[in-house]
Amino acid sequence: MISVAEPVPGPGVGEVLRRAVRDFYEESWRLVLLNSALSAYVLIVLAIAAYSPLALLLLVGVGPLAAMLVSAAVIIVETGSLTFVETAQGLHRCWKRGLVLGATVALGAIATVTAFRFYGRLGSAAWPLAVLVLYLAGIFCLYQLLLWPYAVRSCRRPLREAAAEAGVELVHRPWAVTRLGLALLAVNLLGLVAAVLPLLTMTIAYSALAAARFALSPVPLEEH
Repeated sequence: MISVAEPVPGPGVGEVLRRAVRDFYEESWRLVLLNSALSAYVLIVLAIAAYSPLALLLLVGVGPLAAMLVSAAVIIVETGSLTFVETAQGLHRCWKRGLVLGATVALGAIATVTAFRFYGRLGSAAWPLAVLVLYLAGIFCLYQLLLWPYAVRSCRRPLREAAAEAGVELVHRPWAVTRLGLALLAVNLLGLVAAVLPLLTMTIAYSALAAARFALSPVPLEEH
């Protein structure tokens, strides 16, 4: 039986986004390197896959790199600073969990695309089911936004406990999580328009900081 504490009301979405901007500014050069490493890895794998589709299997490495970035965001949120030693320790501590989380995201994406194409081909009578698939995919994405910070906060903690805690948070604050998700979607879309790639705009790192701030800040934040 998994015991999950009742979540304490956290800071508002606007406050989270503003504080994430300050976090990013204070640790920008480290986050830039981490975001660039993640983006560069994805681009290199995609470039190789253009000649050999089997190279797409290398995308499994995205999970540990993403876990390292989220771990760095969690450290910043909880301690106010970040060192490269802590970043390396985060990768060493959470790479296996990153593989599991990354595989979960990949399976979710594959299931969404498969189901949407299937119902889309059945004609207008099945369109409501196709819309339902997109709705469930949106909920899945919002859940992942909470799950990753909880999961990498302590990689020795059973993943099922972090999953349960993220689920409770989503149920208790659905509209706040939705607003956060839409805000970060807008940030990343603007980043794509402005610089074509998040490699230049650093929107992935900012999203990780905002998600960590939202999930792990139990009380209204104060300036310090």
